[in-house]
Amino acid sequence: MVKNSFISVISQEENKENRGSVEFQVFSFTNKIRRLTSHLELHKKDYSSQIGLRKILEKRQRLLTYLSKKNRVRYKELIDQLDIRETKTR
Repeated sequence: MVKNSFISVISQEENKENRGSVEFQVFSFTNKIRRLTSHLELHKKDYSSQIGLRKILEKRQRLLTYLSKKNRVRYKELIDQLDIRETKTR
């Protein structure tokens, strides 16, 4: 099994108290997304993992939308730290 080379910057800074915060949840979803995408590069026909990836992407998107509405500064910092593209506004 190949270990993920993504080093968590936020998890080292976060305490166990803040695991329910929006930032930590987005961070954990991002780690899952990166692991699933690397898995799907090897196993292209794993359709159940593709469905799971879409669900995680949607959850992360909802959390990012919530954070952008509540606190735009924290949203920008999180986007920059995790190297995620900013969502398009309608």
